[in-house]
Amino acid sequence: MSVLTQETRGRTGSATRSLTWLLVLGIVLAALNLRTAVTSVGPVLDEISAGLGMSGAGIGLLTTLPVLIFATVGAATPALARRTGEHRLLLLALLALGTGLVIRAMAGSAELFLFSSALALSGGAVGNVLIPTLIKRHFPGRAGTMTTVYTTALAVGTMLAAAATVPIERAADGNWHLALGVWGALAAVAALPWLVLLRSEPAKDAGTGRLGLGTLLRSRLAWSVAVYFGTQSMVAYIMFGFLPQILVDGGYTSGQAGLVLGVFTAIGIPVSTITPSVASRFADQRPAVAVFIAFYVVGFLGLWLAPAALAWLFAVLVGIGMGSFPLALTILALRTRTPEATAALSAFGQSAGYLIAGAGPLVVGVMHEATGGWTLPFLLLFAVVAVQSAAGWYAGRARYLEDEGEPVR
Repeated sequence: MSVLTQETRGRTGSATRSLTWLLVLGIVLAALNLRTAVTSVGPVLDEISAGLGMSGAGIGLLTTLPVLIFATVGAATPALARRTGEHRLLLLALLALGTGLVIRAMAGSAELFLFSSALALSGGAVGNVLIPTLIKRHFPGRAGTMTTVYTTALAVGTMLAAAATVPIERAADGNWHLALGVWGALAAVAALPWLVLLRSEPAKDAGTGRLGLGTLLRSRLAWSVAVYFGTQSMVAYIMFGFLPQILVDGGYTSGQAGLVLGVFTAIGIPVSTITPSVASRFADQRPAVAVFIAFYVVGFLGLWLAPAALAWLFAVLVGIGMGSFPLALTILALRTRTPEATAALSAFGQSAGYLIAGAGPLVVGVMHEATGGWTLPFLLLFAVVAVQSAAGWYAGRARYLEDEGEPVR
């Protein structure tokens, strides 16, 4: 039973419904913010580096920060939640996110920009782990529906920051500081519901020792979830980083490549809306894993071998294949019985997964520079998809982390 339901027993039904909807609103607004610190930078990176005199090493660190912060801060989140409380910690995370975004919008040096970016990303990293936990705690019977709400809001926020930053900059006469600072205001709005929800803070639970790091490191299920999460994230980082260049090398103009990238990003919204609710209706998620793998394979083959004129079609197929991300988040909730186990699996799976994913763009960049073509990068993508398939096949089987190795009956 939801903690919220327990705490509101005896209140009027209207009050209970109001708190439930406030939780939904809080999750939606938080999810909209979790990627703004990442995707708002890329469109104006040239202006930022020129304005701050950022070196190549600084740019490299800036693009690597999301992976490093998501992995390290995400791993510490369950322990922080036990000490602080889940609602309070998410409120603090959103405040850190907003503060970091505002400071970096006013930054006059590369060092301050990097520090404030790390602060903002730390808030996002906490939210990555906490929101699946809150869904498991407060909506145990509607995990699929709420994961759909969460992943859809996450996809919308990701696309919004990527698509709107440049128009905001142009409307502000080329002021990239203002274009980045806008996203801090969105984070401030997202914090408001959690100020009210502090009154319904879940009871702290210290009884999670058997799902500590040692247990997770010995768990085949935890590792399969981490590898599945990491490989799908690796594919995403590679495609967001190199799809425009693949298209330009195939004969597209930079404008056409940008348009395809926009469609590629936008396709994640309907996919995120459909995937969790459908996948959660079944005890076994392996058919869904297989469907997304098939989209990947066909899409990559087409981008690699088909005529350039059809590249947009195969890019869309890969975009559909990236429904493996909302599927991975759904699996986090479905493979555990309790919110505490969800927090442990979410932290481990995402932290290890982001470390795995971070190597992908670097390796692809080196391969492309060394060969001048895309054959080796595509062969790497097929290898990554093969590993993802194996990990997803194990993670998708009906079982719980608490009953390691025993199928759910």
